Amino acid sequence: MEVIVKKNYEEMSKAAATLFAAELMENPKTILGMATGSTPVGLYKELVKMYEAGDLDFSQVTTFNLDEYIGLAPEHDQSYHYFMNDNLFNHVNINKENVHVPDGVGFEAGEAGKAYEELMAKTGQVEIQLLGLGCNGHIGFNEPADEFTKVTGEIDLTDSTIEANKRFFEKKEDVPRKAVSMGIGTIMRAKKIVLLVNGENKAEILKEVVNGPVTPKVPGSILQFHPHVTVICDEEAAKYL
Repeated sequence: MEVIVKKNYEEMSKAAATLFAAELMENPKTILGMATGSTPVGLYKELVKMYEAGDLDFSQVTTFNLDEYIGLAPEHDQSYHYFMNDNLFNHVNINKENVHVPDGVGFEAGEAGKAYEELMAKTGQVEIQLLGLGCNGHIGFNEPADEFTKVTGEIDLTDSTIEANKRFFEKKEDVPRKAVSMGIGTIMRAKKIVLLVNGENKAEILKEVVNGPVTPKVPGSILQFHPHVTVICDEEAAKYL
């Protein structure tokens, strides 16, 4: 596991964008794993800048997002479909047919994850999987548990995750209680993983992920077992490393 510490959020985002840009330039048909939330917004802005400068071509890229809320239609302004369009896809020349986000409304309970796993298996291995880190150590929406999740499926969100995400909604009651998320096993199949972490509020959990015991109680700790993980964080998040 390589840890890259940058001075601030902006520098962290630029460093991550450089990694993703290098992948696109080397392999125009690459398959990327994408993430949502506040952490990757800066990265996506940097990628859009590179595209607008003529340095990147997304026309042959395929993407798979980590997760989606159950019950939010793609056009809902807090869905992760909407987030990805708003922050990246609507601003670059990606083919929307090659963009994949779990379906939070179109399947019977439990079927969305199975369909997503089958689509990923048919499409090919993710080259770089982007991850953020929850305050409780979750990656994707894989919450602390007694065992690691293996495949994409339906997740019950913890109170701490609901509390953390309420800032995106008018009131806490509006935050969905369930999501479809890539499983830990699904995430670990990616060739390379980039974990983005910023802010002092993530410093303690990042220490557990990087240096603590590997345990499903801290889902992100499983990344210690992956052969190609790059952690990019700001100085505040690196406080205890």
